[in-house]
Amino acid sequence: MKWRSLLIGGVLTALFLLAAALSFLWTPYDVEGMNIAGRLKPPNATNWLGTDHFGRDILSMIMVGARTSIAVALVAVGIGMGLGVPLGLAAAANAGGVLDELISRANDLVFAFPSLVIAILITAVFGAGAVNAIIAIGIFNIPVFARLTRGAALSLWTREFILAARVAGKGKTRISAEHILPNVANLLIVQGTIQFSLGILAEAGLSYVGLGAQPPIPSWGRMLADAQTMVALAPHVALIPGLAIVLMVLGLNLLGDGLRDWLDPRLRVVRT
Repeated sequence: MKWRSLLIGGVLTALFLLAAALSFLWTPYDVEGMNIAGRLKPPNATNWLGTDHFGRDILSMIMVGARTSIAVALVAVGIGMGLGVPLGLAAAANAGGVLDELISRANDLVFAFPSLVIAILITAVFGAGAVNAIIAIGIFNIPVFARLTRGAALSLWTREFILAARVAGKGKTRISAEHILPNVANLLIVQGTIQFSLGILAEAGLSYVGLGAQPPIPSWGRMLADAQTMVALAPHVALIPGLAIVLMVLGLNLLGDGLRDWLDPRLRVVRT
């Protein structure tokens, strides 16, 4: 079934998006409400996914944590695309020139520092928080989209329709916007879903080490960090947020794979 990846990925992603959207209006319990007497309860009829070490409802925290992870990853990908795509188009339009060299070396410089290191540097100056996690992940996404856009655009600048546009008197900026960008949009969409899933993982990792969203805002990564000393006593406290991360990332990766099949006619023929 050629649409299997797109269908499964779309359903998984939609479920988490729905849970995140629903958390703005309703959650089974208050995520800041503690019930020490009911701490570490396994899944039951009252608390479907159990409670944590403070007696908070895990399902409610998973729902609000999805909102946190999705917001951080989405904004970070937006930063990466918003800055990286124009830089990649500019580099391709000036291939071999000074601007191309500057952008390429800047990309190499950012790639030399993983998002976690960038987050530590930003946190040392501005303090921990979701905003700083967004900035760190977003900065790391910029060269990813810049390189992808530049590589895809370079192969188009020698095509006949681009030569015709140049003969018609169109400048490099106009050609990049009207002809190059629409032809690389499918690659950017697929890469966007991949970076979105990586953003979810990065946010969880940063929260796990205390650099992401701060209490009382729920975060999947911090839920894992809080549960690491209670795995033997109450394994569901660690398994459930871990499973949420796995399913969210799996859904986005399957969605990206399905979109690639759908947007690329050659792959559609091969995988039929």
